[in-house]
Amino acid sequence: MSLLVVGLSHRSAPVSVLERASLSADAKVKLLHDTLAAEPATEATVLATCNRIELYADVDKFHAGVAELSTLLAQHSGVGLEELTPYLYVHYEDRAVHHLFSVACGLDSMVVGEGQILGQIKDALALGQEFHTAGRLINDLFQQALRVGKRAHSETGIDRAGQSLVTFGLEQLAVNVPVGEWAAGKRALVIGAGSMSSLAAATLARVGVAEIVVANRTADRAERLAEILVASGTGVSAVAVPMARVADELTRVDVVVSCTGATGLVLSADDVLAAVSWGAGGLAPAEQDEAGAAPQASQGLRPRTPAPQSPPAAAGRGTLAGLDPDVVARLAAAAQTHGRIADAGAVRTISGAVEADGCPVGPDGRAALTGVDANSLELHGTWADQGEAAAQRQPRRSTRTQAHATTVRLALLDLAMPRDIDAAVHRIPGVRLVDIESLAEASADAPMAADIDAVRGIVAQEVAAFGAAQRAAHITPTVVALRAMAAEVVAMEVARLDGRVPDLDERQRAEVTQTVRRVVDKLLHAPTVRVKQLASEPGGAGYADALRELFDLDPQTVASVSRADAADPMNDDDPGRAS
Repeated sequence: MSLLVVGLSHRSAPVSVLERASLSADAKVKLLHDTLAAEPATEATVLATCNRIELYADVDKFHAGVAELSTLLAQHSGVGLEELTPYLYVHYEDRAVHHLFSVACGLDSMVVGEGQILGQIKDALALGQEFHTAGRLINDLFQQALRVGKRAHSETGIDRAGQSLVTFGLEQLAVNVPVGEWAAGKRALVIGAGSMSSLAAATLARVGVAEIVVANRTADRAERLAEILVASGTGVSAVAVPMARVADELTRVDVVVSCTGATGLVLSADDVLAAVSWGAGGLAPAEQDEAGAAPQASQGLRPRTPAPQSPPAAAGRGTLAGLDPDVVARLAAAAQTHGRIADAGAVRTISGAVEADGCPVGPDGRAALTGVDANSLELHGTWADQGEAAAQRQPRRSTRTQAHATTVRLALLDLAMPRDIDAAVHRIPGVRLVDIESLAEASADAPMAADIDAVRGIVAQEVAAFGAAQRAAHITPTVVALRAMAAEVVAMEVARLDGRVPDLDERQRAEVTQTVRRVVDKLLHAPTVRVKQLASEPGGAGYADALRELFDLDPQTVASVSRADAADPMNDDDPGRAS
């Protein structure tokens, strides 16, 4: 076994790098074909999730394999090799097996103990099988990983150590309120109809949301998911809508969960800002006519409760008297004309002696001027004056927290990688965003369960067993070739006896033949059993070579036995066992 894994994950790389290094479905297939075309690899598959990309391969040269697999990951992920290399990790042979088994048990997940990774490992195996890039080693490894993961979840309480990203994400949205209490009666929009989106929809139905709208590019999948939700017995109301209706639906819902395979943003900050602004007293995007008139609200639309206004600023801190009236006039004119704040250069002329705690308006002009009080404008001016260094000194979490000091009118959960929702929406008052990056921050502080030690013990046992089985299997073709050679010697000697003693009857000839075979079998039994035992131990790979050398076995004969064994479908694990 020469198993090699090269990859990166949320533990080795920042989310920004993982986001750029994500692989599309076509890129995965091309990566696998190119890996097999490379000289060091004989079989391979790729495990790509929202927080990891790992390329598994059976290689005959370690250093050449690392160089080739790293280069291929860089080429197909779109991130330059020099930039990607610092974040890559490499595991070889038993360490690679230990890594995958740990991943399968949820020990390496962003939320420890989550079970969704098992489905993703199954998908990786199916991908290699479908495109015939997975051979005996990859099949055995991934089949065993699935069994180890299931064993860990059934024999320990690892499920108590964490939960799926969906559940964890909803807990982050609910903050200190029980998810069931927070979700009760809410309306939710689920964007996407894949496995993660389906899980999100089912979780939302289970925790008590009143209505779920499913939007997907493929209408049939969205409709099917909506039908399943209605039939789930949770009492939730569910409908499917085309993706073109997402902007409208944003004005109607309280919660959005998005997980698509899109390579660009599905929801921009402007989309969310428009929906929230309408909910605070404006118009839904689809209801604005060309003249800007305000038609009657469509039946069934429910305007949101206006966000609470900030209290009056203290004297000397953010009062209009302390601001340049010309600047304020220019900002108001820009907002009326363009629907957004003027550029940060103009805002920098606003001065104030306040302590910056993150910009409530946003230097990129994402938030509208309407509804922003004088204190917020002054905060923005101070933030802009201090420049980028000051912004970097403010923890990302604190800037998001300020945006949610008031009532959250729209809660967003982005489970996609690359992200579906513009990260800038966290600056919009009344909007709370939880994405992969914020989940990583939150999970770093999550308590570890005592059952994790038990799972680690299971992983160690299974790695040892898998390694022993693979090493024993490695010597089997040599033993088979040895016994085939012995059988050939017996046949030759019996034929020779027939020539020398032609008067033997059939019973006598059979008895002599059986006696010779028993002698040969007894002579070979102890050495072959012992060599299998020795080969199954660490460092036992050399025993196969010694056996070939001692008995002068033809390497081509051994190789032909290996190929025949690999091609025999009776020797393959049933793929159905992965389900």
